[in-house]
Amino acid sequence: MISERFRRELRQESEQWWHEGLIDAALYEKLAERYQFAQLEGEASNRFITILMGLGAVLLGLGAVTFVAANWQVWSRSLKLVLLLSSFVGVNAAGFYLWRKPKTQPGLQRLGHGLLLGGALFLGANLGLVSQMFHQSGDAYELFLIWGLGVTVMAYSLRLASLGVLSIILVTIAYFFSWGSSTVWQAFSGTSIAIQHLPLVLAGVFVPLAYWCRSRVIFGLSAIALAIAFVGNFKPYMTWSQGWLLAIAFVLPPALLWSYSDRLWHFAPLRHSNPHPSSPPQPPTPNPHPPKDPFQPISRSLALCFLSILFYVFAFHYWWQMRPDATSSMLVNWNWQPLLDAVILGIVAGLGWFQLRFQLFSRRPQERVVNTKLVAVLLLITAAVLIWHSKAFPVAPLILNVLLFALAIGLIRDGLALTQRSTFWGGMVLLVLGIVSRSLEYNTGLLLKSIVLLLCGVGVIAAGLWFERRLLPHRTTALPHSSQESP
Repeated sequence: MISERFRRELRQESEQWWHEGLIDAALYEKLAERYQFAQLEGEASNRFITILMGLGAVLLGLGAVTFVAANWQVWSRSLKLVLLLSSFVGVNAAGFYLWRKPKTQPGLQRLGHGLLLGGALFLGANLGLVSQMFHQSGDAYELFLIWGLGVTVMAYSLRLASLGVLSIILVTIAYFFSWGSSTVWQAFSGTSIAIQHLPLVLAGVFVPLAYWCRSRVIFGLSAIALAIAFVGNFKPYMTWSQGWLLAIAFVLPPALLWSYSDRLWHFAPLRHSNPHPSSPPQPPTPNPHPPKDPFQPISRSLALCFLSILFYVFAFHYWWQMRPDATSSMLVNWNWQPLLDAVILGIVAGLGWFQLRFQLFSRRPQERVVNTKLVAVLLLITAAVLIWHSKAFPVAPLILNVLLFALAIGLIRDGLALTQRSTFWGGMVLLVLGIVSRSLEYNTGLLLKSIVLLLCGVGVIAAGLWFERRLLPHRTTALPHSSQESP
């Protein structure tokens, strides 16, 4: 989409070219028609009106809130309830009406969008005030969870990505508040069950919402929240005497993220009967360019981020000094809800890796070093170290450091080979963090630490300059031939 700033600069430059005789009036008219110069002033006016209306709406809202606060104790309960419900319905109705305006009125659409977001915020205020009026006490996580699920229903019905993002944030806040509740794992209410199985809720509710809204932000946030909730549900039962729990908690999320693909939910169409019985049936021709999952790059990037954080944290030898106690082999008050989530998500991950079996056993040279084979090896080694850490205790920090630097070097190589800036700098940051952390962790002299820091700084500057120069030829080759000088 062409930005308004570019259109304004193009209009100014094209007018100057016209006055200087570089272009004629016909070409200027074609540019004006193509880039819609005549609508620039109208768009600026609509945006200014939108800002004024938004500012006025904020002031009106503050005035209404102040008026309600001044008379809240005087009004009766029925009047309070009618006021809350009417404000909620009125804001959402006005927002929906303005949001449904045609695209020729973008200012009103933006205002309606803002009112719908305000209506979602009104929902939380109404829930809190109504529960207070009727003396319904509960934990904070229940309020945020019900609020978030209510906003999710609004996001599904309106197909608005902004409401979906708000709902994920609210549900994640509810999960963090649940850590302070001592009864969430013992209760059998709907909210407690939703928190206990929050990874399944996120996978079953918010991932389809990302496809429905076509929002990569919703998918990325839901994947991050799923990984946090999955590891957090295993947190009370993570002891070094139960290595298999550590392996499930820290290996299954990246395995699920890397193997995720929407092809898991695609089914082959039914074969139709042959319309010409005399002709032999033709075998189906495979599609040489199958449709790509728009969210798979995000899930794989998050898998690499998870592995990077995991390797960096467990590369410190502090964690491996806590030797397991032979007497604490049994868990007390074990809750099987996290294991149920692990089984279901493990089945999904297994189906995804089954689809990747051709990449695992393929002998063709891969374009990337950090590919499916390397990720599978990293996951298997990590799981083995976490399960048998009592036997691999002396070399466990060394193994995690090797995995950390191997992943960093692989990312740097892929960034250089594919000229991807984010991949290159991600590997550089991981490599420098590993080197600096090891030099600061172990008991080394200040002189050695200063030398390591100086070398890392010089190396980052030199690598950055060299990488940007390497990108320059790729940019120049993309220029049209008319802009290149003839020898």
